[in-house]
Amino acid sequence: MGHAMNFEEAIKSGFTGYFKFEGRACRSEFWFWNLFVFLGIVVAATLDGFMGVGGLDGTGPIEGFFSLATFIPGISVTVRRLHDVERSGWWYWLIFVIIIGWIVLLYWLVTKGTDGANEYGEDPLDDDGAAVADVFE
Repeated sequence: MGHAMNFEEAIKSGFTGYFKFEGRACRSEFWFWNLFVFLGIVVAATLDGFMGVGGLDGTGPIEGFFSLATFIPGISVTVRRLHDVERSGWWYWLIFVIIIGWIVLLYWLVTKGTDGANEYGEDPLDDDGAAVADVFE
């Protein structure tokens, strides 16, 4: 099967597919997106700290803006990731079921996606090894 998305492609895919809740996302797209969000929040919180705003008592303006800008794409890429393992995006609501829901979601998010097409679309990894970026269509 093909190769995974790299860090840059995953970020580009996340922002380009901002409101795209259709199709599928491979594991690398999902995990690189989440790594980007984590690193972005750390950098934003650090910058807020240097400016003397935010901190332990609340979110600063840079961190808040970054969090708002990445919130919807984060849900979108998670829904597409669930589609890759043949689950409806509605399963995302398991995030609100403490502990049990998190474990189930984590299992699905780390599981290899379906080889070939499924009811949610084509395999996000094509045959010659390049990531198919259907979010760019």
